[in-house]
Amino acid sequence: MLLAGCASTPLPAPQPVQPHPATPAPSASSGEALLRGKSRWIPVSYSELPGWEDDRIGETWSAVLRSCERPATSFASLCAEARSAPVADDSFLREWLMQRLQPYRIESLDGQVDGLMTGYFEPLIEASRSPRGAFRIPLYGVPPDLPSRRPYWTRQELDTLPVAQASLRGREIAWLADPLDALLLQVQGSGRLRFADGTGRVEQVRVAFAGHNDQPYRSIGRWLIDQGELRPEQASWLAIRDWARRNPARLNELLWSNPRVVFFREESLPDPGLGPRGAQGVPLTPGRSIAVDPQSVPYGTPVWVSSTEPLSSTRLQRLVVAQDTGNAIAGAVRADYFWGWGDEAEAQAGRMKQPLRMWALWPREGSPRLRAMK
Repeated sequence: MLLAGCASTPLPAPQPVQPHPATPAPSASSGEALLRGKSRWIPVSYSELPGWEDDRIGETWSAVLRSCERPATSFASLCAEARSAPVADDSFLREWLMQRLQPYRIESLDGQVDGLMTGYFEPLIEASRSPRGAFRIPLYGVPPDLPSRRPYWTRQELDTLPVAQASLRGREIAWLADPLDALLLQVQGSGRLRFADGTGRVEQVRVAFAGHNDQPYRSIGRWLIDQGELRPEQASWLAIRDWARRNPARLNELLWSNPRVVFFREESLPDPGLGPRGAQGVPLTPGRSIAVDPQSVPYGTPVWVSSTEPLSSTRLQRLVVAQDTGNAIAGAVRADYFWGWGDEAEAQAGRMKQPLRMWALWPREGSPRLRAMK
């Protein structure tokens, strides 16, 4: 799957305007170290960013502009300029960013610079509007009594107790054929459903996170490892699905090991090229959006990542934007890379567990100390 190409908006034609000639991009680091709740940022020069000169910066521009729809205070003036900036080639954009943003190496509070990059994606799953044939696994909207019962029923209770099942009656959004697909949607937090009515007409919609049962999240991959069924390096969705096919009698035991249930709302999909909305409230861009710990990196921050692709020595060094978060994304040098949707995105995300280094790009003016990092 093409990463950024399928979701990027077209760039306007180049304009004969010189970028900020009065402020040449500095070649050395400047400013003081900045502190976040879980990270420390050390100012560096752009020469420290591996592969900086080789990235196709233009592929990130649409993600930058989407974050500018909801800018943090420190990015407000920069975003106003970005929205009216003449957009040309990668070299122009690279220089534009270098003049306005200071790079900072992100490290933990105890000085660790090496971290972890995992991947996530938006599932695309066949579904039915009504229970029929193999389509017997429901996806639910928010139950009406959710606010009054905290914590809500567990996954096992919702599957087995009549009183719990009654609370969800009539809240079905769609029906799936595989309970692991339903769980996958709940783990990812959103996804696409493809409905085919038998006449050749196909409809795609998005189901987005609308709430959960306030039960703890437990990884089914971790459960299989603890049971001695998988080794840690084997715990991918492909391996989990294979185990489930070979152990149908234990499928409920696997599913019930995770008591958390996510409820959804259906949304239209007017532009299939846009990803789901992340925690920042803007659509994600395949290959150019990441999920972070917001106590380490504020939403909307451009971030340079240096990692590798799964099962490969191919370098993954590029500009991305922090636009999302997740329960498992905690700590300073920690990111979840959004691969997009479809089979290839699922395969890449499921295999991704790569070493990572990160650099934040922060506005040069108005942010010398922690109090300005809003």
